Amino acid sequence: MRRPIGKVRVIAIAATICWTLFSCLHAAPKTLHVDTDMDNDDGLALLYLLKQPRSQIHVKAITINANSWSNAGSAINTVYDILYMMDREDILVGIGGEGGITDNGTILPNVGGYLPIIDQGLSTAGRCRYREAIPPGPGGHLDVDTNYGLRRQFLPQGERHYVPLKQRTSQEVLVETLSEGPTTILLSGAHTNLGILLLSHPELKKNIEHIYIMGGGVHSSNPTGCCPSGSGLSCTPAQCGNVGNLFSAYHTNPWAEFNIFTDPFSAYQVLHSAVPITQVPLDVTNYVPVSQVFLSTLGKNPKTLEAQYVYQTFNLLRETWFDDNFYNSFFLWDSFASAVTISGMLTGHNPHKNKYAVIHPKNITVLTSDKPYGINDGSNPFFDNRTMPKFHLQKGGVHSGHVQRGIQDPFCLVPDGKGTCMDGYTKEVQNGGALIQVALLPKPNKDMTSTLKTQFDADYIHDLNLPKQTGRFNFESEFLHFKKVFYRPNLSKKILGKPVIFDMDMSPGDFITLFYLLKTPVELINLTAITVTTNGWANPAAIDVVYDVLHMMGRDDIPVGLGSYFALNQSFPPFHSTGDCKYSQAIPLGSGGRLDSDTLFGLARELPRSPRSYTAQNSVKFGAPRTTDRPELRQPLANEVLLNVFSSLNNEAGVTILSSGPLTNIATLLLANSSLHKKTKELYIIGGSIAGQGNLFTIPKNTKAEFNFFLDPEAALVVLKSQINITLIPLDITGQIPLSEAYLDILEKYEKTPELKFVHKLLSTTWMLHSQGGPYNFAQYLLGDPLAAAVLVNPQNIRTTFNEKKITVESTGDISTAGWTKVDKAGVPIRYVSSVDKKAYELHLAAVLNSHTQTAVVPSFASQKKQWV
Repeated sequence: MRRPIGKVRVIAIAATICWTLFSCLHAAPKTLHVDTDMDNDDGLALLYLLKQPRSQIHVKAITINANSWSNAGSAINTVYDILYMMDREDILVGIGGEGGITDNGTILPNVGGYLPIIDQGLSTAGRCRYREAIPPGPGGHLDVDTNYGLRRQFLPQGERHYVPLKQRTSQEVLVETLSEGPTTILLSGAHTNLGILLLSHPELKKNIEHIYIMGGGVHSSNPTGCCPSGSGLSCTPAQCGNVGNLFSAYHTNPWAEFNIFTDPFSAYQVLHSAVPITQVPLDVTNYVPVSQVFLSTLGKNPKTLEAQYVYQTFNLLRETWFDDNFYNSFFLWDSFASAVTISGMLTGHNPHKNKYAVIHPKNITVLTSDKPYGINDGSNPFFDNRTMPKFHLQKGGVHSGHVQRGIQDPFCLVPDGKGTCMDGYTKEVQNGGALIQVALLPKPNKDMTSTLKTQFDADYIHDLNLPKQTGRFNFESEFLHFKKVFYRPNLSKKILGKPVIFDMDMSPGDFITLFYLLKTPVELINLTAITVTTNGWANPAAIDVVYDVLHMMGRDDIPVGLGSYFALNQSFPPFHSTGDCKYSQAIPLGSGGRLDSDTLFGLARELPRSPRSYTAQNSVKFGAPRTTDRPELRQPLANEVLLNVFSSLNNEAGVTILSSGPLTNIATLLLANSSLHKKTKELYIIGGSIAGQGNLFTIPKNTKAEFNFFLDPEAALVVLKSQINITLIPLDITGQIPLSEAYLDILEKYEKTPELKFVHKLLSTTWMLHSQGGPYNFAQYLLGDPLAAAVLVNPQNIRTTFNEKKITVESTGDISTAGWTKVDKAGVPIRYVSSVDKKAYELHLAAVLNSHTQTAVVPSFASQKKQWV
C-alpha cells in the first residue's frame, strides 16, 4: 500500500520543480576573468567579449600583463577607454604591483608582472631576457601602445585613470575574482600574473573552473614569410614553416610563440596546475587570418562603433604592414581564442560541443630550459651558484638547463641553420606533460553560400554589428560641437631670441622644463623644435603627452621628432628594430619609473587632447612600404627635425640645444654628420657627476654614475668630444635642489596660471608619493631638470657660478662603472655649473610659470570638453 503524499510535501516538490525550471531559464551568468597583454588584437578581442549577452557571460575583471607586447601606462589607458566606450566601467581592472620575489623564493604580495618570474627580484627594474624579441618602436610597443595612432583618434576618454598607489594591482584583482567563486580565465598574453598567483595562492585553484590559453605552437607551421604560390626563384622565404612566431628571433628560437616565450616558467606553472585547460595554439589560429574577403566584408557596413574601430585597426595594420603579404600574415589570434572561450563556457567546457574549433586532448608541456640539464653556465638564476634551487626545483630537472639569455644568445645560434633553443615551446610529449584540450582546426562556416570560410569569421562580424551592448560614442561623436583646432602663434612681428632645441627623455621633470621654456618670452628664446629619446625614463608613446602640452600652450607649430630606441651600439644587426636593454634595465618599469613617466603620475589625462599625436609611418616618400589614407599624419623622426632646424639657419647663426636625458639623439646625428657641431652654438646638458656621487638606486654596484650618462655612456663620450661649446649641469647641483613642502606652499600662494596649477599638482603628487617611501624615495628631485633651462635663459637671475675641468666618461660597457664621470687630465675641458642660489632659482621658476604672458590657450581636458558640448 502506497503512503499518500502529504500536502506539505506536494507543495515542497512543486516548489522544487518551479525553482529548477526557473534556474534553467534564468541561470546565473558564467564569470570570466581576462588576463591580457593588450596587444592590438587583444583590444579587439575585448570588444568582442563585451558584445556577449551579459545574462550568459559576465566579464568580471581584466588584469593586464605588463611584460609582453604593451607598456603598463598605455595599456591601462586603452582598457579604461574601451570600457568607457562600451559602458562597462563596472569591470575591475588590475595592473602591476610593487611586490617582489626574494632571493630564497619567497613571493611577496602584489608582484607586478613587469618581469618574468625567473628574473623577478625585489624591484620592477630588470633585464629584458625575453622581451628583447619585441621591438620597442614601430612594429612593436609603440604601435601597440597607440594602436598605430588610432586609439586617441577614436576611443573616448572617461574619468577612470591610473592613480599611483591606488591603482588595483593584478594580484589583488585575481585574488578577489577567484575568491568569489567559480571563474573561467582567458589568458591572451604572457602567463606571469596567473603563474605568480598559482605559486602564492594554490588554495584558489579550486575556484578556477577552466583556463583558456591563446598561445604556443604544438605542430604548427607558421605561414608568415612564406613565398606566395608560383612566386618562382625571386622569392626567398623569410621564416616560412617554423613552429613558433618569434619573427625577430628565428635565428635562435624557431619553436616558441610570443605569449609563452615571454615567460615560459609561468606558462609551465599554468599548464601543469591540474586545472582543466584548453589551448588555442598557432596550429589553429594560422587558419583564421585577416583575409581580404574577411576585411572587405567587415568594412562594407560596420554598423556599430566597435565594428568601425575593429575595421579601422585592421585597415591601418594592412596599410602599414612591412610587406605585401598582410592577408597571410596577420591572424585573429585573440579574437578566435575569445570565441572558443565563450562557446566553451556556454557548453560546459565540452570540447566536442565547441562551436568554433575542433578540439582534441594532447599531452603537452612547456620547455623552460635547454639541454643539457643540470649545467651551471650563468644563464639560469633558479640554479646557478645555489646550493638549494629556487622554489625547491628539482636538481637536474626540466628547469635546470640553459635558459635563453636573449634573442642573440650564442648558445642558441647555429651557423647557416635554425636556432636550437626551445624556451617557450609547447611540445607534445609522451611522458611528463599535462593532459589538456588543444584546438586543432577551426570549424567551417555552416552557411555554404557565404564567402567567409569559418563559422568564427561569420559570427565575429555578426556579433560586432549587433545593436545590443554597443558603444555609446567615440571621441568625436561624444561631443555635439567637436572640432579639431590647431594653435599656431603669429611670430612674424616679433624679434625672436636664440633658437633652442629641447632634447628630452620625457621624464616628469622634463615636462616642467618644457612648461618653463614655453613660458619664457620668445624674445629671449625661440623654442624651435623638440626631440625625444625613448631609451630613458619614458616609453615612445609618451610623445603624445608632449603634443598635449604644446597644444595646451598654443604651440602646435613646434615640430616634435621621435628619436632613438636604444643606446649607441645596443640595437641588433641586421634587425635593428630590436636590441639590448643593457643600460635601460636600470629604470623601474612600475611605480617611480616608466609607468609614472608615461602617465605623468596619472595626471596626463587632465591635459587637453592635441589634434596631433603619434601615428604609424605612412608615406612612401619617407621609406614606408605604401602610402596610407592619411600621409599628413606621419610622425617625424628626431634626425629629420634636427637637420631641418640646422639647414634653416644662416651661416652666422647657431642653435642652442638643451638636453635633459641620455645624449643618444645628439650623438647619433654627430656620428652621421660630424660637421654639425659648427652649427651648434652651445649645448646645455643635465648629466654626469663631477664629485663622483651617483644616483643609480636600482644598480647598487654602480655607485658613481648619474642616470643620464649611464643610460648611454658611449653617446655621452661622443658628445663631450664633439668640440661643441658645452655647459654641464651635473648631479652635484641638481641633487641639491630637492622638492620641499615649503616650496609647495610658495606655489600655492601665487596667482595660478593653468600651467602653474598643473605643475603644482604634479609636484604635490610627487611630494605625497615621496612621503610614502618605497619606490618613490627618489621622487623629490623633479626641480633639477628645469634648472638647466634657467641656467640657459638667465644664469644671473639665479646667481650661477661656473667652473671648468677636464672630464671623460667611462664607456667600456662594464655595468658597475658605466657612466662614471671622471676628472682626467686627458679628458675634455668642460664648463660646468658649480653653484646656484636655490632660493632665487625656486622663486624664479615660480614667477616664470605664473606669468600671464604666453599662458595656456586650452587650460585642461575638462575645459576643452566644455567647448565641445
